[in-house]
Amino acid sequence: MLDDFLWRATLAGIALALAAGPLGCFVVWRRMAYFGDATAHAAILGVALSLGFSISIFIGVLVAALAMAFMILSFSGRMFAIDTLLGVAAHGALALGLVAVTFIPGVRVDLTAYLFGDILAVGYVDLLIICAGSASILVLLRLRWERLLLLTLNADLAAARGIDTRRENMILTIMLAVLVAVAIKIVGALLITAMLIIPAAAARPVSRTPETMSGVAVVAALVAVVAGLWTSFQWDTPTGPSIVVAASALFAMASLFALVRSKHMH
Repeated sequence: MLDDFLWRATLAGIALALAAGPLGCFVVWRRMAYFGDATAHAAILGVALSLGFSISIFIGVLVAALAMAFMILSFSGRMFAIDTLLGVAAHGALALGLVAVTFIPGVRVDLTAYLFGDILAVGYVDLLIICAGSASILVLLRLRWERLLLLTLNADLAAARGIDTRRENMILTIMLAVLVAVAIKIVGALLITAMLIIPAAAARPVSRTPETMSGVAVVAALVAVVAGLWTSFQWDTPTGPSIVVAASALFAMASLFALVRSKHMH
């Protein structure tokens, strides 16, 4: 029988994979990897806020991730190139969070768990929050799928069809912030973007439609979570990084498969 904490870790990982798969596809299609990174790095600042004001880690991280995301959306293209702005925002927020934690009186916290995740320490309340967050992302994605997809493929056409592009971008931003908030406990701030990008990137070479890619990305994320947990349990490796290594292995296999298939076709 699996221990109770392993069941909780597995369920939390599955919930994350279900949301990260399709959401990650939009991150890959829109080339938003840096944006995801900046939002994820702001999570450490959120942890500092949570500890300083004695509020839920989930709420603190969600507020910080949303603030970062909306700040980037407001300033992008006005004074600096978007990649420059994202680089400054990502590293600045991470550094500020790390420094801020040291000033909180009476708190001595091991930030490793928040940087790289500690899925094996997921409690029942954490599990409930993770499942609720992932479910809300999936519901929003289902409701906005066609609009977000059209906006991703052709923003001008989406605007011509009466789609409020600013609102849809805002909704996508909120979903990313919610995912960051629920994922920090599982894979940590430094690896969240990897769980968004790698399963989606692994799905891309073996998918012909956006819907197929979304489904394959979910399967890839699920396999990565289970394989990472098993590896961690067997060889006592850090769990968050183990999950990302498993996802990277799937990406390598999918890329190899696509390469071999294209050679055979020629």
